Amino acid sequence: MPVPQEEKKFLWDGHPARPNYFYQKSMESRIQAYLRFAASQQRDTEHIGPFLATFSPHSTNPYLNYAIPEDGATPSLADVNALIAAYSDRDRQPRLEYVTKLAPAVEEALISAGFTVEGRLPLMICTPGSEKLLPIPPEIELILPVSDDELLGTVAAQNEAYGEAAPSPEDVDSLRKTLAAGGIAVLARVAATGEPAGAGICTPPQNQTTEIAGIGVPAAFRRRGIAGALTARLLREAFDAGVTVAFLMTLHEQEFRVYTRAGFSAIGSEGCANDEILHISLPPQ
Repeated sequence: MPVPQEEKKFLWDGHPARPNYFYQKSMESRIQAYLRFAASQQRDTEHIGPFLATFSPHSTNPYLNYAIPEDGATPSLADVNALIAAYSDRDRQPRLEYVTKLAPAVEEALISAGFTVEGRLPLMICTPGSEKLLPIPPEIELILPVSDDELLGTVAAQNEAYGEAAPSPEDVDSLRKTLAAGGIAVLARVAATGEPAGAGICTPPQNQTTEIAGIGVPAAFRRRGIAGALTARLLREAFDAGVTVAFLMTLHEQEFRVYTRAGFSAIGSEGCANDEILHISLPPQ
């Protein structure tokens, strides 16, 4: 993806600045801004010191209840304690997800308050022209779910893949709202029977940016290439809808390889470690 013209205007000591540096910084900030936008959808929000805290009104799932710091945040102990209280008062686990290098002082402040790191997830992006066409496995078809049964099958495939309970009406309604807001879902199913075999979503775009998330394949259908096919189809649908940056986070090396085959690449400053999303939380007392 070429460096935007406005980013070529920066100078460093009178000389053209390193465009990769400014492009990289812009990309990280763009993704963090998107994370704030997406986390605010269908959730209650509260600004607490330098944190945007988000709360699901319907679920205690920690992945639906977390805070994101402002870029460059330097929280005080009082800020962190206020954040802890806000989540504890709602019977939610105090938890954060954010691009680490955009707020490097935050982690130390959280660790000092008793938080522990859950994981450091590599951040990957794909832009138009980088996506790969991956084959759809035999006897499997990919559809964009529309009907109630298709939406239910989409959530059911994801929940089974992630070891969660059978979908509730609220789960299906949440997906329906996501699609109404511009999100995209792709359901993989057995062509002959309609049995769900995997699913994934693109969250509603903002600033031509989307996150590809929730790609899940039930155990009985794994190791057939379904996850890669879902990823490739989601990218195609997103780019056709005008998205210019799709990003995701990976937890396991196997996922990293699948997404790389689909056209994603890790982002990071030249010569430095890849950028990451930090997941950090306060353990139950």
